[in-house]
Amino acid sequence: MAFSASDLPAIYSLLANSMSQDETIRKPAEAALSQSESRPGFCSCLMEVITAKDLASQVDVRLMASVYFKNSINRYWRNRRDSSGISSEEKVHLRQKLLSHLREEKYQIAQMLAVLISKIARFDYPREWAELFSFLAQQLQSADVLTSHRIFMILFRTLKELSTKRLTADQRNFAEISSHLFEYCWHLWQSDVQTILHGFSTITQSYNSNAEEQHHDDLYLMCERWLLCLKIICQLVISGFQSDAKCVQEVRPVKEVSPVLLNAVQSFLPYYTSFQNGHPKFWDFIKRACTKLMKVLVAIQQRHPYSFGDKCVLQPVLNFCLNKITDPEPDILSFEEFLIKCMVMVKSVLECKEYKPSLTGRVMEENGVTLEQMKKNLSNAVAGVLTSLLPNERIILLCNVLIRRYFVLTASDLEEWYVNPEAFHHEQDMVQWTEKLRPCAEALYIVLFENHSQLLAPIVVSVLQEAMNGCPTSVTEITPGLLLKEAAYGAAAYVYYELSNYLSFKDWFNGALSLELSNDHPIMRIIHRKVALILGQWVSEIKNDTKRAVYCALIRLLQDKDLSVRLAACRSLCLHVEDANFSEQDFSDLLPVCWGSCFNLVKEVQEFDSKVQVLNLISVLLGHVNEVIPYANNLMQFFQMVWEESSGESLLQIQLLIALRNFVVALGYQSPSCYSMLLPILQKGIDINSPDEINLLEDSMLLWEATLSHAPAMVPQLLAYFPCLVEILERNFDQLQVAVNITEAYIILGGREFLSMHASSVAKLLDLIVGNVNDRGLLATFPVIDILIQCFPMDVPPLISSTLQKLLVICLSGGDDGDPSKTAVKASSAAILARILVMNTNYLAQLTAEPSLSSLLQQTGVNIEENILLCLVDVWLDKVDNVSSPQKKIFGLALSIILTLRLPQVLDKLDQILSVCTSVILGGTDDLTEEESSGDNMSSSRSHGEGSLPSKESSSQTLSTSCHWKTQ
Repeated sequence: MAFSASDLPAIYSLLANSMSQDETIRKPAEAALSQSESRPGFCSCLMEVITAKDLASQVDVRLMASVYFKNSINRYWRNRRDSSGISSEEKVHLRQKLLSHLREEKYQIAQMLAVLISKIARFDYPREWAELFSFLAQQLQSADVLTSHRIFMILFRTLKELSTKRLTADQRNFAEISSHLFEYCWHLWQSDVQTILHGFSTITQSYNSNAEEQHHDDLYLMCERWLLCLKIICQLVISGFQSDAKCVQEVRPVKEVSPVLLNAVQSFLPYYTSFQNGHPKFWDFIKRACTKLMKVLVAIQQRHPYSFGDKCVLQPVLNFCLNKITDPEPDILSFEEFLIKCMVMVKSVLECKEYKPSLTGRVMEENGVTLEQMKKNLSNAVAGVLTSLLPNERIILLCNVLIRRYFVLTASDLEEWYVNPEAFHHEQDMVQWTEKLRPCAEALYIVLFENHSQLLAPIVVSVLQEAMNGCPTSVTEITPGLLLKEAAYGAAAYVYYELSNYLSFKDWFNGALSLELSNDHPIMRIIHRKVALILGQWVSEIKNDTKRAVYCALIRLLQDKDLSVRLAACRSLCLHVEDANFSEQDFSDLLPVCWGSCFNLVKEVQEFDSKVQVLNLISVLLGHVNEVIPYANNLMQFFQMVWEESSGESLLQIQLLIALRNFVVALGYQSPSCYSMLLPILQKGIDINSPDEINLLEDSMLLWEATLSHAPAMVPQLLAYFPCLVEILERNFDQLQVAVNITEAYIILGGREFLSMHASSVAKLLDLIVGNVNDRGLLATFPVIDILIQCFPMDVPPLISSTLQKLLVICLSGGDDGDPSKTAVKASSAAILARILVMNTNYLAQLTAEPSLSSLLQQTGVNIEENILLCLVDVWLDKVDNVSSPQKKIFGLALSIILTLRLPQVLDKLDQILSVCTSVILGGTDDLTEEESSGDNMSSSRSHGEGSLPSKESSSQTLSTSCHWKTQ
């Protein structure tokens, strides 16, 4: 039943109650609103609540109504099979109502109305709502500042929504919108710039009065409109034109817009100082405006690099940014957000691949200029502009400024470090590089060095030498020399791959770095942290004769009093253990101290990221060292503690599950000693009803697989977990391969006890998979079916008859010609059925005669005119060259049994059958020798490497060997 105007009071009451703190009032209201969403007229009632003049002051209820309206648009605006949706008449009414309420005074409501219009436009523009943009443009002609601000808010949201549509037709529509809107928005934006600058000039010269305050409010609203207009222009230029990197066509607005944007930045910047004291609202606008202008310029450069690379655009923009970085006004130094955007712009230009000289040649006698040649010409032109902008002297200056000014720790940095070393570590090393000035300067430095390594390597080495000479290792106070050394050490750490040609790590370590560590004065934490960074970054340059000393140094740093130093050492030690040339021999006697230091560090740190970092080191150690068993009890206590303390922290629990998996693998056949700690954690991880299931399931299943693979025998707790696997696969097949491996492990390890307890679950699992997964999934599952039949030839085939019937349908269906994956599926299915004939002949005859099979074949459109068993013979003969050597032997044995059936039709295939059987007999000796040889090699490698063969793998090898002899 549809809602009408008489239902408005009830809808309003439900909306108000849905925000109640009292759960007994809120829950019924939420349920009633949820049931009302699909009823006709619901959105119209919400629209009346949102726009009602007598409710203007009740922002919270109106906002709630707009939220429900937005959800209804997402769910019911587009017609769906399971719902009648919103009628066409109601949609027309809602669109008209939205456009009649443009002058909304409450900002939050206006913002939500813009979102609602944008969501509807995504579905309806241009087919059902072609007049949207023309109507908004018409309203702009006579709108006051508030109305025009709201219209621009709608335009921005709608354009942003439409720009995400990627179909060619949608992109053409957006380009058409751009062509109509750009000129108007651009002229209004330029006009507003002049008005705003005039207003700012007046403010700086006048005294405050009530009349002026009113003028300030109007001016501020215009500023906000101007920002929205800027965002719209950005959308139009970015999404309204195909990237010139692809089409190599000049985007005219880039040359028109970019210089004016730069002029606006230059005009606004002086007011950063003027408004800092006395005009906080406008000071905040100046900061947002300057950073947004630079952000738009960066976006244009990245989208249209060739048009931006024109000399009239690139040269003034890059020149401005370089000057602000190397020689900023004193006040601008505190404007970090702006300096970051300048650095991002320079970095974006330096690493832009379109500006790199092309190394490709040109085909001789080619007619016309190719697209690649056009790109090459443009790249060469831009390269010329960059060369003139960045002579060697300026590159060296930029490098020096980055190291000596932006890398150096400030007084506020040191204070922050002193107050909270852990938070300081993460802010400096793990924060997004575009969010903080020092990480951004480091990112720019790395790109600059990569582009000019031969020029800058000697410069960096000279700065490093100067810093070490200017600050002795015995220093006991914070000096400019100490801070410069810290900065120089960082510069040397980030570009180790090039500096190694100019700097011997061994000499540096023995002559300076190791001596730095001998000074235990508290202020030396500044240097110790950078030494830890260097030891991690330079890992590939550390030779065997220095490894032991470096390992000892990192262990010492892992025991430092400062948490920031210890966390830096933790990360660097992780890099060393993961290194391909890691020397366990040099590290083994340091393990006890290393484990203890890790355990202590986890207890001391508070931040989530710190715990993940330490846990990652423990996980890496478990995966790379052999001596784990002596520390197993301590590790078990540690893992138990971390699990109990990590409730609700999914990322930390994921890291713990990875560490546990490595722990189980390291323990090998002694892994049952940790089951008291491990199995409860595993049980929670594989429980699909657990709140954290979506985050933990993948890693929990990998842990489950590792636990079974390294178990010497099945235990009751593990045996009881198997039904969880069926529940997991009933949801989806995302973890199919791991699930198959787990099932195989249960079969081999659990044997008859497993089958007797979980026979129905096994049948359900296989029936669920076969017929519902693609060819790749089937090929992953077939080995499990094969192993089941090998282990229990008399019990399993009747148990999985439904699955086997599906395999028969696969074998007897056509359509695999020219498709390797379908051929492999048919061949593997045929091999399984051949094994049943060999090991349980009577059952295959029974299976092929079942009425349910005939019914299934008819349903799938497979017409069988002769005996099904004889059809299988044709498949075996046809696919014998598409299977592995063991499967060929199964085919041969199956065909040999067929010869004993004395069917007249078999005589017609006698030559082919004998040919297959003969080829299997003649090829058997070579195959056997090869398999025995590979088996010996595997045993040999394991005995010298891991020291013990996990039980499941051992059982699997034994089973494979026994089945191999059965097929001879």
